[in-house]
Amino acid sequence: MEIQFNNGNPVVRLRAFRAVDDPNSCELFIEGHKRVLTSIGVEKVTSSNNEWMYNPAAFVMIVESLDKQHIYGGARIHVAGGTEPLPIEQATGILDPAIYDLVWDFAQKGTGEGCGLWNSREIAGYGIGSIFLTRVGVAMSTQIGLDSLFGLCAPYTVKMAQSVGYEIEYGIGNNGTFYYPKLDLVATVLILRDLKNLSAADDENKLAIQSLRDNLQGVRIEELRNKKIEIHYDIEIPNMEQWDLKATIANAKKLSSTGKIDERNINLF
Repeated sequence: MEIQFNNGNPVVRLRAFRAVDDPNSCELFIEGHKRVLTSIGVEKVTSSNNEWMYNPAAFVMIVESLDKQHIYGGARIHVAGGTEPLPIEQATGILDPAIYDLVWDFAQKGTGEGCGLWNSREIAGYGIGSIFLTRVGVAMSTQIGLDSLFGLCAPYTVKMAQSVGYEIEYGIGNNGTFYYPKLDLVATVLILRDLKNLSAADDENKLAIQSLRDNLQGVRIEELRNKKIEIHYDIEIPNMEQWDLKATIANAKKLSSTGKIDERNINLF
């Protein structure tokens, strides 16, 4: 996939939308994520029929070319109370049913999950599949009205998640960890308990996330480890007048049985 450059820096758009509003972009997300998972040896990528595409409580972030023809990465925010359980419930419920009560408790004030974080090889190393999408997920969750966020992270993303305010939930699994999505991979459960104030985030990320909340559209030159990228932010979620968080919370159900495992929901990079 050819990437546009400006003054030697890659140029991409980072856009947010509700899944049901843009099925074509959802399809591009799915295909790109599938390629990445296959490349790291997670081959059971047919275990889900991608029901999140039709979930009115699923929100999507994609990193794409300015002409919207290519996608280089993405992530999602799922809200508890949608048409399917949170991905973390589907992933870990069979291993520790306590996740259901934990999600239920947080769902009463509006909770969700940051999931499905990935980036393509073409854009690797520029922070797209790590800090920049993670910041946007936290920033846009206040548009949705959420009070907290869950996350299920690979080992190399735990510290990054903690830097934006997530904290390990030691009361689930083996001190917060599970073998997932396969026995030689470990995933950690984290919760961001204070979306509004980000009290557990470091100062750099707290300022960056607040800036994104204040400026939902704009062009920035972002830098990570001396590599710069030009990001056209477009993270004001369209059609939010059709979104009803209270109704979604009212629709939340306390689960007692697990759904199917879906390898595509762990935050990979």
